[in-house]
Amino acid sequence: MSVLDDLQSRAAAHPAHIVLSEGFDPRIAAAAIRAVDAGLGQITLVGDTGVVTEHLAGMGAAPSEMLQIADPATSPLTREVAQTYFDLRQHKGVTRDMADKQAHDPLVFAAMLVRLGHADGTVGGAVATTSDTVRAALQIIGKAADAPLVSSFFLMVLPEGHASGRGAMIFSDCGLVIDPSAPELAAIAAQSAASCRALMAQTPKVALLSFSTMGSARHAAVTKVTDALAQLRTNHPDLAADGELQFDAAFVPSVGASKAKGSDVAGHANVMVFPNLDAGNIGYKIAQRVGGCTAIGPVLQGLAKPANDLSRGCTADDVVHMIAVTALQAAALKERT
Repeated sequence: MSVLDDLQSRAAAHPAHIVLSEGFDPRIAAAAIRAVDAGLGQITLVGDTGVVTEHLAGMGAAPSEMLQIADPATSPLTREVAQTYFDLRQHKGVTRDMADKQAHDPLVFAAMLVRLGHADGTVGGAVATTSDTVRAALQIIGKAADAPLVSSFFLMVLPEGHASGRGAMIFSDCGLVIDPSAPELAAIAAQSAASCRALMAQTPKVALLSFSTMGSARHAAVTKVTDALAQLRTNHPDLAADGELQFDAAFVPSVGASKAKGSDVAGHANVMVFPNLDAGNIGYKIAQRVGGCTAIGPVLQGLAKPANDLSRGCTADDVVHMIAVTALQAAALKERT
């Protein structure tokens, strides 16, 4: 079974109610139909009822108990959404009129359904920008009480039959935290390890990446990584983690054995933690465009409930994968609580 098939199969074992904020987009409607057919759970499409119904009809489907439409213009939940938004944001100068208007925004409406417990998670960003999608998640769903910060990662699925023998890795943070401090880097590593368990069903082996391996260079940027490792080991002593490691030392067993002798992580890491957003964003795009990896994300971690972003160039396949990811995040949250 391929990594993506396995991801979908495990998500189907933990079906969730996922709300898609851009039901008016044909790609989203197509993905919703496929997600329901695959048993991933109940899907709610946010959008104009007529537009969404027409999309579904054109694909041979219709609204049902498992495939619902929520139109902010007519939904009985809109008043609750507006009131809760006002209660949540009035300290920021939001008036009732502003709250009523925001309740009709698809991103806000979808995120609020999750906050209010009407859905388990939300996915958006096929049309909206990343900044708008993430802002709605941060403002409405908010950071988990026990999370030091909200960060992101990409699930990088390697081409089938890759010479490394690997199926997938976690790359973080590649989409949100620009220049994390050592404590923030340690927190991102811990969050990413938990995401590895939830999405890949593997024991995480975390590499804190650098341009240096085990003291081969000295610089403040290297010190930040080693400080982060020290904090990570203090806070999570049972987690397999090492650094600082260059990418080849983290990924290639022979290089890891040569450059980082005695390390259980070097050469075998499945969670790659980049020192800043420059490195992470460049790294995942090289792996995607040159290495042929499938990049699923950015996936958010550290939120009170799951909310995730799509690329505006996404396909229906990409959306189905993200629905599966969000369902597994929701299942992991339920296990913790």
